[in-house]
Amino acid sequence: MLQKLTINNYALIDNLEISFGQRLNILTGETGAGKSIILGALSLILGQRAESRYFFNQQKKCVIEGLFKIDGFHLKSFFEDNDLDYEAETVLRREISADGKSRAFVNDTPVNLTALKQLGEKLIDIHSQHATLEINDPEFQLLVVDSVAKHADLLNDYQSKFKAYRKSVTRLNELIADSEKAKTDLDYFQFQFDELEKAALHPDEQELLERELYALNNAEEIKRNLFGAYHLMQEGEASALVQLKEAGLQLGNLEKFDTQIGELHQRLSSTIIELKDIAAEIEIIEQRTQTNEVRVEEINTRLSLIYSLQKKHRVNTNAELLAIQDDLSDKIQKVLFSDEAVEQLQKQLTADRAELEKLAAQLTANRLKAIPAIEKQVLATLSEMGMSNSALKIEHAPLPPKGGVSESANSLTLDKTGADHIKFLFSANKGHALAEMSKVASGGELSRLMLSIKSLIAQYTALPTIIFDEIDTGVSGEVANKVGQIMEHLANNLQVITITHLPQIASKGQNHYFVYKDDSAAITYTRIKQLDQPERVLEIAKMLSGDKPGESALQNARELLGSLQ
Repeated sequence: MLQKLTINNYALIDNLEISFGQRLNILTGETGAGKSIILGALSLILGQRAESRYFFNQQKKCVIEGLFKIDGFHLKSFFEDNDLDYEAETVLRREISADGKSRAFVNDTPVNLTALKQLGEKLIDIHSQHATLEINDPEFQLLVVDSVAKHADLLNDYQSKFKAYRKSVTRLNELIADSEKAKTDLDYFQFQFDELEKAALHPDEQELLERELYALNNAEEIKRNLFGAYHLMQEGEASALVQLKEAGLQLGNLEKFDTQIGELHQRLSSTIIELKDIAAEIEIIEQRTQTNEVRVEEINTRLSLIYSLQKKHRVNTNAELLAIQDDLSDKIQKVLFSDEAVEQLQKQLTADRAELEKLAAQLTANRLKAIPAIEKQVLATLSEMGMSNSALKIEHAPLPPKGGVSESANSLTLDKTGADHIKFLFSANKGHALAEMSKVASGGELSRLMLSIKSLIAQYTALPTIIFDEIDTGVSGEVANKVGQIMEHLANNLQVITITHLPQIASKGQNHYFVYKDDSAAITYTRIKQLDQPERVLEIAKMLSGDKPGESALQNARELLGSLQ
């Protein structure tokens, strides 16, 4: 329930605070005093869009805050889903700067307007005289039936499965489309794959071949230089090894004179052995280095194939070609097994569809059972409010194919709410044909019809607060008294806040607030005060007879309030 509403700098309100009671709260005041302004401010903390031109002082920000008591209304999951701290007394706050920038908070945690609106819809239902158009909305009519059917868990289960089913249907259509397209490309994929597979590529092959070709193309120069190196090291009287051997002999003759010379002689001997090995390996390489035109041709042919494939596929390495080959293999396998994947998903969809139809049948059964109770209770409430000749018929039919999901022309059509089409038909007068409610009822009759429906819903849902904004338009006398009694009865189950101009309704409230304009200063402000018992008598007397009520009006007001003082 809404415990307290604080408004700063909004329209004609500079600073206003209202504490509401648990049951029936009445707001009265002259037309234009600011009652609807208060509701407009409240709608901002319920997620409605804001316009800065409504602010009172363009130099200050607008701040609106509502304190709600929410324990017992099963809202913890909402707070968990939105990563918010759950508090039994929760504060919703909206701050709007003069340039229109808005910030919203739940228990001091910033939230976006979507989350604020979703939470607001779970806390307050605002119903105005213009909201009777909602009564013709098929979704609202179905909501009425579902509320009385009391199958929220079943409906949530169905909706969750239906959402998953729709995703699977979309996936199946994508699979079929991809499969058909892939089949048309299969020959092309296979040709490309076969070409790459036949090439038998290796990741490092190109680099190795290019190195070998370079060596073959320069074989003569390589052989000539190797031979020269070998000759300088090994052949001839002046070769390096011959001279080093001679140096070794001379050092050997000196070992007896100096141990350090002996060490140098050993090191030189080791070097000579290493140089002999090097010279031997140079000779081997030189002897095997030959020009080989056949091999050159083979390598050029192979590299030509590699370069051609790389150019064709717009890559630069064999590794990239091999990755393309693997990708083509995957595409081919996907095409070959696509029919199997489609078949498997179709089987799963058939099973899911059967489960959905089973759940939809349970929803239908519950709705059909609830419909007579709705018709009976709404008509009984209307009768109390002076509409005893009313008739209400709730038609039920399977959903038409358009807009739903069906497997064939003869199968059941399903949508996010099940398989049912609900339509309310109404007549306010005896002997008149039933028709859509907006076509056969006046504004006052529609208001009473909506009040009847809302009071019925309140018995089955855990909505903390409902607000009626002049829903009593078009009624008077004893009918107004009955409307007040309905609201009073409704307030036994939830908090009701009502803006009214009728004394019969105003007298039913446990808390009465008077909204007025304060012209005492240079600027007009909207104010509100909670009336005590004598003030309520006077206010209701004014509502009965004008600004200067006589004793008879005051006595009538006392009687309406149940006080003879």
